[in-house]
Amino acid sequence: MVSSSSPKLLFRRLLAGRSLPSMVPRSLSSTSSFFFSSPVLPSATAFYCIRRADLLLCEFPSVSSRLAFFCSHPSQIDEEAGPAAIDYQMLVSEDEFHRVADSTLYNLQEKFEEYGDSIQSDGFDIDFGNQVLTLKLGNLGTYVINKQTPNRQIWLSSPVSGPSRFDWDQTHKAWVYRRTKANLLSLLEDEVESLCGKPITLS
Repeated sequence: MVSSSSPKLLFRRLLAGRSLPSMVPRSLSSTSSFFFSSPVLPSATAFYCIRRADLLLCEFPSVSSRLAFFCSHPSQIDEEAGPAAIDYQMLVSEDEFHRVADSTLYNLQEKFEEYGDSIQSDGFDIDFGNQVLTLKLGNLGTYVINKQTPNRQIWLSSPVSGPSRFDWDQTHKAWVYRRTKANLLSLLEDEVESLCGKPITLS
């Protein structure tokens, strides 16, 4: 049974953005996000609490702006925090993408093969097929570089810096990772030299 003082308690907890464990079943009060965003309220008690909240918001309209934060879907916050989406298909045609990406991968293959002959490292191996270039450095790790035609990107998996996606910058004629502004060839030069102990020139 909900006491006569429950609206005040509900009001205070709504201000704090907390759940209402004393007024709804335990299964419904585990998180406030369910209470505010779920499209289904199977409990009559929960429906009663929401109704009381609506009445309180009508009486105290200034609270609504504060509650908006808790009612926001997490994806809205995530989208605002990330970089703005850019449709690179509109900037680079598919034919141009293939021309530049293939040239980059073939050039990397040749440079890596020359580098491997110069350092004579155990476990050093290069494989190129199905638009995927794999550079194995033995126990130092493996690089995987491949084309992603739908995105007009080159994807890199690095044992040092992890995964990254590079877009073709037509102004600077280079593959650039939008998030960090890193240049693909410069990044590979720095990391491979650091791992193998000998400079490599890829540009």
